[in-house]
Amino acid sequence: MIELEGVPELIDPIMVAAFEGWNDAGDAASSAVAHLEQEWKGEVFAALDAEDYYDFQVNRPTVFVEDGARKITWPTTRLSVVRITGERPRDLVLVRGIEPSMRWRSFCNELLGFAHELGVEMVVVLGALLGDTPHTRPVPVSGVTSDPDLARTMDLEESKYEGPTGIVGILQEACTHAGVPAVSLWAAVPHYVSQPPNPKAALALLNRLEDLLDLRVPLGELVEDARAWQLGVDQLAAEDSEVAEYVQSLEEARDTAELPEASGEAIAREFERYLRRREPGTGPGGGPGTAGGPGGPGGFGRETGLGSDRARSARPGRAEEPKPREGNGKDEKDGKPGEETPGPEAGGPGSSGAEGTRPDSAEPESAGSESGGPESAGSESAGPGSDGPETAGPESGTAGSDAAESSGEGAKRRPDEDGPGGD
Repeated sequence: MIELEGVPELIDPIMVAAFEGWNDAGDAASSAVAHLEQEWKGEVFAALDAEDYYDFQVNRPTVFVEDGARKITWPTTRLSVVRITGERPRDLVLVRGIEPSMRWRSFCNELLGFAHELGVEMVVVLGALLGDTPHTRPVPVSGVTSDPDLARTMDLEESKYEGPTGIVGILQEACTHAGVPAVSLWAAVPHYVSQPPNPKAALALLNRLEDLLDLRVPLGELVEDARAWQLGVDQLAAEDSEVAEYVQSLEEARDTAELPEASGEAIAREFERYLRRREPGTGPGGGPGTAGGPGGPGGFGRETGLGSDRARSARPGRAEEPKPREGNGKDEKDGKPGEETPGPEAGGPGSSGAEGTRPDSAEPESAGSESGGPESAGSESAGPGSDGPETAGPESGTAGSDAAESSGEGAKRRPDEDGPGGD
């Protein structure tokens, strides 16, 4: 039996895990969990014995100097806990480490032992794979489970993948056999920019995790990091005509394949996400987002096609009020400009790659539609990521304002005359 000291009784705990290695393209998954630890001040309460699971010639220990003394950090997997405050407080058990070199079944059983002792209700494993996806579009993120009932209730894909797998697939199957609900979230990373880090893919995984668990994650500087990453890749691609042409072909293929999947359900989900971000924040010190962060004037921090392919909103114009007619003793009804409702952007099933609208100005702004679609387990597929059209509010006055402004006609017309030209 595992004995835990210093760990309080947890509230509706969910385990979120990620492992460096084969299932962590661009370090996206491990970076996402590291971000949660940093933003929510995770407290490490346990670590697996590195001797049992790691080949130190593959994953070498590191030496560092602290206060004049040399110390060694051994590769391992650590568990920490964070509490999310708010109207519905709950706890997350964060698991971050390296894919083990050996004894995978024992490795998974040990993690399941911690999950049992902590009363974990569900396990979510994050992963990232290389795929034929353009860096200019939202990162496709798919949610996969081996449980048909869970797939149906949580709008996930039921895993049908066959082929080589990593520790993410093994842990998910171990959870299923142990009767613990388990989900894996997979982000598709462009194969031509596979070098870590990839903050845009990490942001997409966090967005999808928000939707899955119905919570709000403080994004900190991750949004700006993702934007800077894309701008850097844009510049590199612009310097090589062959790469630029290849990216364009990926964009065209993605847009053509995914446009039909922009559905009303996806729009409704994005609008619910936007409303959630308008509410007071959750987590330690939670509150409304600050400028540049979620809920703040700088944007909501949804993962989108940041940069050149980001649709720009148009501010609706104001119509002039028509002048009253002369000589008929009555005023026409004031013409009012049509009101425009800010529409959330569409996202395909399983996508974390969409940005909500920003009604943080006096007048509503409409946002272009960007969406991400599902990806099969162990493979990468594109989701709806095409940029939507720009929309603008009505900019003309009501009918009849021109007649009211024409010279002299209103004064010459008698009250009992109908229609134009009744002199």
